[in-house]
Amino acid sequence: MADERLPAGWTLEEIRDVSGDREAVALTTDRVVTGSWQDERLRPEIVLGFHGLCLVKAVGDDDWYMGSLNDDGSVLCWSAYGDLREALRGL
Repeated sequence: MADERLPAGWTLEEIRDVSGDREAVALTTDRVVTGSWQDERLRPEIVLGFHGLCLVKAVGDDDWYMGSLNDDGSVLCWSAYGDLREALRGL
């Protein structure tokens, strides 16, 4: 789909290699994303799925947010990483 994006300079194969998840996928950004530390929603620019976990990059934000992918497709994030490689290794 047109709204499934990968981080600049990364391929899906590289994301899978660093994360260790051979089934990692880019997901659509058409979903509700919130942080456990705030009531505000994040506006996702990129969403990467790793079974029940996600990494989300919000529009206008350099951090990567880790969270859980809920049955309804929404994401509840609980931590942030300043670097994608570090976030992938934290899965």
